[in-house]
Amino acid sequence: MLDDNLKSQLNAYLQKVTRPFEIVATLDDGDKSRELHTLLQEVAGLSDKISLREDGDDARAPSFALYREGESTGVVFAGIPMGHEFTSLVLALLQVGGHPPKASDETIEQIKALPEGLHFETYFSQSCQNCPDVVQALNLMAVLNPGISHVAIDGALFKDEVEAREVMSVPGIFLNGEPFDQGRMSLEQILAKVDTGAQEREAEKLNAMPAFDLLTVGGGPAGAAAAVYAARKGIRTGVAAERFGGQVLDTLGIENLISVPYTEGPKLAAALEEHVKQYDVDIMNLQQAVELVPASEPGAEHEVRFASGASLKSRTLVLATGARWREMNVPGEAEYRNKGVAYCPHCDGPLFKGKRVAVIGGGNSGVEAAIDLAGLVKEVILIEFMDELRADEVLQNKLASLPNVEIIKGARTTQINGDGAKVSGLTYEERASGELRDIELEGVFVQIGLVPNTEWLRGSPIELSAHGEIITDERGMTSVPGIFAAGDVTTVPYKQIVISLGEGSRAALGAFDYLIRQ
Repeated sequence: MLDDNLKSQLNAYLQKVTRPFEIVATLDDGDKSRELHTLLQEVAGLSDKISLREDGDDARAPSFALYREGESTGVVFAGIPMGHEFTSLVLALLQVGGHPPKASDETIEQIKALPEGLHFETYFSQSCQNCPDVVQALNLMAVLNPGISHVAIDGALFKDEVEAREVMSVPGIFLNGEPFDQGRMSLEQILAKVDTGAQEREAEKLNAMPAFDLLTVGGGPAGAAAAVYAARKGIRTGVAAERFGGQVLDTLGIENLISVPYTEGPKLAAALEEHVKQYDVDIMNLQQAVELVPASEPGAEHEVRFASGASLKSRTLVLATGARWREMNVPGEAEYRNKGVAYCPHCDGPLFKGKRVAVIGGGNSGVEAAIDLAGLVKEVILIEFMDELRADEVLQNKLASLPNVEIIKGARTTQINGDGAKVSGLTYEERASGELRDIELEGVFVQIGLVPNTEWLRGSPIELSAHGEIITDERGMTSVPGIFAAGDVTTVPYKQIVISLGEGSRAALGAFDYLIRQ
């Protein structure tokens, strides 16, 4: 099950286990149970502190639970945690085995203080890069608090459950049998949702903070780079982000970051955060900016207000709130989001195995999505508004070689159709004739570009382009002195990670130059 390289790595990790524990497996006669059995035998064989039992009685097979001192830790995997979830398995083994988690003392105490009776279930797919954050966070909560349990379920292996519970997007999270949330969530986000007083406590804490010299609003590549460059200048620096990493967290393979031949979005986001933490920078997560109050006079402090009720002040700002997936804004899209309408083919594609789906958009993202999905689903229909695809020629050639892909050009999607619970198809207009046509489908993947996150700036003196992007000068400064901007939220062309890193650095240097001239 594990190759020599993985065994070697796992063996090194398991040397950190200090407390004995048991893996209790529930198996049947199926092939997947045999695969899981092999994996668990190999894991147990790498440490004398891990033992394997095969007398589990879980309702799901194959599955396994982790027991410590004869008692369940509340951590259960239903399925085989390989792919992106292999890291979740390793961390669970270490934490149950006594290795301290990478969480602050404050967070650990918050978890321990949560009430009993929280039973979480998470449906994941092995190809989903967003799922491990959720699985690992809930596993940690189960390990630290005996009143919490968590089952991580491979949706591709338990398809009957997925269909019965209408899970059409992963990670799909349930709490005590009821839908809790969908999509990537950090430990902080989960705690904020179950600990009702957390947001108010955090707001009070932030309101009491002294003003910064430079505050970055946004924690993607641009925001992280700005924070590093500012902190290296020795000025008081902060980062307030809705989620550190931004849209990078939703990116799978990254092959164009110079000097890094290949990485993945979540890994890069973690590396960016780790780099920022090397300096004296205050990182404030789960903070969605809702209002900007510019300084009343040169040299005074700007104020940013957040949805949490918090307010932060700073002598200079770097606005790096990034962009998000553009929506079609047609009837049915919002109603069936996560019920057949999806935006991440890598995450949700496995849930549509053997089904008929559409991809909206003929640029690089859309064609890449169609190519990826073609290996999973029964049929892909790619719908492009223009009369020709806009993707790179090499991608178009690959797409054309796939037998289960149909391409419809010159078509405008006008409506997503469904039965009230899930997508059943879509309607599009042939632009040349104006004729409306219906297609029966079970999924729609929208890949039509990005929209800047600047709604909160409308009505402020920050000058925006016709597309809502922040206009900056050669130093990254906006129309308001002392307020800079960087990354995908600006008019700078070519929305690329490497460009955002440079733009964030430039904005921080521009802000520092502004400060020393005041």
